[in-house]
Amino acid sequence: MNRNLFFIAAALLLWGLGEGMFFNFVPIRLENEFLLNKQQVGFALGAFGFFMAITHIPGGHLADHIGRRPLLITAWLFGVVSTLMMGVAKSLPIYLVGLFAYGLTAFVASPLGSYVTAARGKWEVGTALSLTTATFSLGMSLGPVTGGWIAEHYGMNSSYLVAFGTFVISTLFVIFIHPQPIDGHDPASPPINLWRNTRLINFVMIYAFAVFALYLAQPLTPNFLKGVRGLTLSETGWVFSAGALGNSLLAIFFSRFNPRRGFLFAQMLVAVFALLIWRGAGLPVFMLGYFLLGGFRAARPMALAQARGLVHDSQMGITYGTMETVSAIIFIVAPPIAGFIFERDPFFVYPLSVGLIAVSVIIGYFFSPQKT
Repeated sequence: MNRNLFFIAAALLLWGLGEGMFFNFVPIRLENEFLLNKQQVGFALGAFGFFMAITHIPGGHLADHIGRRPLLITAWLFGVVSTLMMGVAKSLPIYLVGLFAYGLTAFVASPLGSYVTAARGKWEVGTALSLTTATFSLGMSLGPVTGGWIAEHYGMNSSYLVAFGTFVISTLFVIFIHPQPIDGHDPASPPINLWRNTRLINFVMIYAFAVFALYLAQPLTPNFLKGVRGLTLSETGWVFSAGALGNSLLAIFFSRFNPRRGFLFAQMLVAVFALLIWRGAGLPVFMLGYFLLGGFRAARPMALAQARGLVHDSQMGITYGTMETVSAIIFIVAPPIAGFIFERDPFFVYPLSVGLIAVSVIIGYFFSPQKT
């Protein structure tokens, strides 16, 4: 591993630790401290997804044209400020401003993915991208237990303040990475326009359906575990930590997979997550379910690696930005739908998710790219 990947990995480890302290508890805080009902929580999370969605393509475009390092540093600094805002917020409007500002930091995904891809050396694309998922998720595996304990003893806002300090240290690591040259192409022989690349567009559509199927059951599961299953905040923290550990270990496990096969198998694990939350009982079962939910994050680098094989080097940032935008649009649409379903039957979203994932796996098996 070269020095740049080391600093990226260290920064992501710390960022995962900090984000894990508060992010999974956002739906619970919105409900318990700011007194929103389930559907209102769903709309708030959908709005968060909107602010993520509008950043990815611009972020990818800028990464291709002005370089990746400046965008990485900007995103880290923006995350530090927005987390502090959420930590000191005493009213819902201020908290939402901080939350939505945190959503804007999602523009980091495209330059981060393209930076890691360019810095990978002899590693495969899927392996390098899985590194970012694994290190971030390893930090996330420690964050929820810590954040849950802090929230129970000192209040939920305290978790944000501790995360703020962790983010400051993480930012220092990012500052030490080297800039990279900007990729170009021969003007006399430009690559096919991204929006006329039929293979890429077809795969983006497959990816969009897969993300919807995989994500639908997730947004209000924290509320389901606390309100329906009766878990405490500390117990919920253990569940989230098991999920983050699954994110890390499964990302490492899938890093050596063929991206096409890995993408399909990762979806199957998320179906098992939905099944265990729906039909299971007891903290260990819910922890296992969240551990297998790591397939959701493991699927992302597998999908990006497939998309990367369909475009020119100079289009890498905008391609990753397109893929991330698709995910973010789903993050807008899915939470209000999940909230609508939850208000009527808190159990139904899980068998629905299992069925949609089964359809997604079949579609992906027959129509996703055969070679990457």
